[in-house]
Amino acid sequence: MKYLNNIKSPSDLKSYSPEELEFICDELRQYIISTINEIGGHLAPTLGAIELTTALHYVYNTPEDKLIWDTGHQAYAHKVLTGRFDSFKTIRKYKGLSGFLKRTESEYDVFGAGHASTSISAGLGMACARDLDNEKFKVVSIIGDGALTGGLAFEALNNAGHLNKQLLVIVNDNDMSISPNIGAFRNYLVKIATNKSYNYVRGKIGRLITRLPKRLKFVETLLKKIESSAKNFFLPTTIFEDLGFRYFGPIDGHNISELVTTLENIKELNTPVVLHTITKKGKGLDYAEHDPVKYHGVKEKKDNPIKKNSEAPIFQNVFAEVSCNLAKENKNIVAITAAMREGTGLVNFAKEFPDRYFDVGIAEAHGVTFSGGLAVNGKIPIVAIYSTFLQRGYDQIIHDIALQKLPVIFCLDRSGLVGEDGATHHGVLDIAYMKCIQGMVVTAPKDGNELQDLLFTATNHVDGPFSIRYPKESSIDFDNTNSNIIKIGSWEVINKGDDILILAVGSMVKRSMDIVKNLKERDIKSEVVNCRFIKPMDLEYLENNCSKFSKIVTIEEGVLDGGFGESIAAWSSSKKLKNDILNIGLPNDFVDHGPRNILLEEVGLDSKALYEKIVKFVDR
Repeated sequence: MKYLNNIKSPSDLKSYSPEELEFICDELRQYIISTINEIGGHLAPTLGAIELTTALHYVYNTPEDKLIWDTGHQAYAHKVLTGRFDSFKTIRKYKGLSGFLKRTESEYDVFGAGHASTSISAGLGMACARDLDNEKFKVVSIIGDGALTGGLAFEALNNAGHLNKQLLVIVNDNDMSISPNIGAFRNYLVKIATNKSYNYVRGKIGRLITRLPKRLKFVETLLKKIESSAKNFFLPTTIFEDLGFRYFGPIDGHNISELVTTLENIKELNTPVVLHTITKKGKGLDYAEHDPVKYHGVKEKKDNPIKKNSEAPIFQNVFAEVSCNLAKENKNIVAITAAMREGTGLVNFAKEFPDRYFDVGIAEAHGVTFSGGLAVNGKIPIVAIYSTFLQRGYDQIIHDIALQKLPVIFCLDRSGLVGEDGATHHGVLDIAYMKCIQGMVVTAPKDGNELQDLLFTATNHVDGPFSIRYPKESSIDFDNTNSNIIKIGSWEVINKGDDILILAVGSMVKRSMDIVKNLKERDIKSEVVNCRFIKPMDLEYLENNCSKFSKIVTIEEGVLDGGFGESIAAWSSSKKLKNDILNIGLPNDFVDHGPRNILLEEVGLDSKALYEKIVKFVDR
């Protein structure tokens, strides 16, 4: 590496000439491609932002000037240029660099970025704090076009135009979020970017400017005024200008020279500014450019890949198959997701039932209330959203769905610990945040067959909302037989015993069964119950059995505060029982990134740790 080896911070970047920046971008692109193809990670998003990242660090004085990224997986080049070149090969590895922006990792990561649509709000807050303290640093918020579908971004644009602070918003327009972008605003950006007349005039003027000798600078100023007039003629106004921003663009987001020149020209403007850049997701890697959805993220290369043809499908794929099967039988079933068609497993549903499939974009709150509108008119909405992302629609779940007792089905993919994406993506709060909502049925299947039955049960439940949580791992068992309705609130005794009662939820059922034999060898006969209904609980089972056991263990892959275990302890206390209860779950802390199996060991939810905890509990 001729350049990257010598760039330890953005100040080193500034020692190179503008002409050398293109070669630095080439090195960045090749280094990231070779590294991520080897170790796995988000590939296509960051390739589209190489030139933009380099230009920003070249023009601005970071970290004094603030760069706020909207989603961290577009910022791998940012990490490399800000002193993390040597450690970049640890990205998303256990105890390595985060795959997202993390304030504790670097002073250049000025705001954490895991969920989308946040950068304008955060940037505006920094700009206001700056002015209150009479400081002079610049604030730049980089937001993807997909993130502009989120209501938070529009709220921030509205407020920023009103406050009239120095804030540069860069729209990284690649026509993609993870899935291809949808919606009216996406079409609006396309309309701006493809205005042939304006782009023709702009291109001509740009070529004239590059040929001008330096002594004719006044002509350049004149030509730029002509360009501005052309924009106003062909694009009379933009929504950004109506909101109080000065709009520049669209410009080629892969032309480093144009980016640097443009950023230098607008850097000193003390008003809200939008710079519209056109980029290509996966830029520089043919197969990623042609299929940016597939190469949004790539897996680590394995020397000896193990064939798993006989293994049960992951929960996501079970959901994909079952939702289609149910939709074939019931024409009122519809599916809603938030820019996560592939991630939630709704690709086939979208193909088979295009009129009954709705991708609302990165707009979870809207998606929830939208599903309520569907339910009011007799449809059966299946809302498939990752557990961590559904948090963004929490008020809507309560007021627009539960309060009105609307039969909306929430399928919470990626519940529990998700692995390399880390703290921003772990779905560890949903048991607690769903369980406290009045009228909400909260469930967790032990395997694929039970997911099928619970989803079928949910489509026949008309008394209010129904939630199903499942992890990012094998479904253990799935044979796609006929679906059965499960009685609401019923549990399943999987193993009979009389020494200790183990009440396990979802992914912890199999891990509980894995230790039954070992416990028996210690002369501990355990009764293991599949508590598939977290709410309502199986009160009949509890009434008839809890008093038989002096020791009860609850196990869940969620936070203990407000979790399933607390419900059992509260019930036991209300009945004035004398059970000794051990609640096992996730710690009251954020869990970093790493392979799922290692993280489960770290927090004590693997089979070995569970066995040791239970033996210690029994022996004390």
